[in-house]
Amino acid sequence: MASPVLPRLSVSDFVAVVDQSLTALFPALEVEGEVSGFRVSQNKWVFFDLKDDTASISCFLTVYQLRSPIEDGMKLLVRAVPKLTAWGKFSLTVQQYQLQGQGSLQRSFELLKSRLAAEGLFAPERKRPLPTRPQRIGVISSTQAAGYADFLKILNQRWGSLTVQVAHVQVQGLAAAEQIRRAVQYFNQQAEPPEVLVCIRGGGSLDDLAAFNDEALVRAIAASRVPTVVGVGHQVDQTLADLAADVSAATPSNAAQLVVPDKQAVLSQLRLAVQRAAQQTRHRLGQARGQLDQQQQTALGQWRRAINQRLGHLRTQQRMIAEYDPETVLRRGYALVRGPQQLGSVVEITTIKARMRARIENYEQR
Repeated sequence: MASPVLPRLSVSDFVAVVDQSLTALFPALEVEGEVSGFRVSQNKWVFFDLKDDTASISCFLTVYQLRSPIEDGMKLLVRAVPKLTAWGKFSLTVQQYQLQGQGSLQRSFELLKSRLAAEGLFAPERKRPLPTRPQRIGVISSTQAAGYADFLKILNQRWGSLTVQVAHVQVQGLAAAEQIRRAVQYFNQQAEPPEVLVCIRGGGSLDDLAAFNDEALVRAIAASRVPTVVGVGHQVDQTLADLAADVSAATPSNAAQLVVPDKQAVLSQLRLAVQRAAQQTRHRLGQARGQLDQQQQTALGQWRRAINQRLGHLRTQQRMIAEYDPETVLRRGYALVRGPQQLGSVVEITTIKARMRARIENYEQR
């Protein structure tokens, strides 16, 4: 029997065939292991090994994909494509990764928190106030989550007639962080963006909330031109997205309470304001009436004094006129003499009772 004819390939062809076979067989797969030999080359490329008790595999990704700090000893789940390089080295080209285990998650959280805090990303002076009564609200959440339902319930109870635009995203898993980041970007790029942007999900473990500690997402929230509210988890939970947001809510329900006022409380405040305004108006009217009465009395007093002064002046003038009245003089016993004042002249003499003529026989000047 003749020996079978075996394919004869060049080294390059062999590597290419094996690489294509791997890609066809495993377009993508997930591998979990412990990080070893982590290093960054030229600030562009990231290399590390994933290992378990009996084996090790090389991994590769770009610095841009480094969404959470990685260091040796951390547990990692990677979604990757197996590759055979031109140098005959087998490796995994990482598409996405997720930290595994409380220890790895907490360590990565602390490393990234420290670095971003040093950049001032969480500084209080960067925080912006929320609009008092927004009419357009953007929401980023899973519409199937209980936290989203709680948010809408409280929102509608507190304030109605709102325009709520929702971006449905995954809030857990490998794809969650990038979907949420793109939703933030989507709302910010709108010609008329919402007045406030709310990102919410219910509580969970550190592993469940890992997407909200993603560096690219945290930076997108901090850079948002729309004021942001992040309500992730329960009151005890805190993520880096919470720290980067303008306002951090304890829960999704609390996020609704922070975004819109309570209409009943607003109505009560308006009623109280109207009552206070009415009281102030009545008080001011009373003060104005009192001032008007006082001004009226003052004016009347001044008018009376002026009239009395005029009357007194007229009486004085009347007395003076009376004093100079010839008839008054005649009543006192005096006589009025008319005519030339010289010897031999005839003069007319008038008294209160008679009129007579007389001749001047004697004239002396005084």
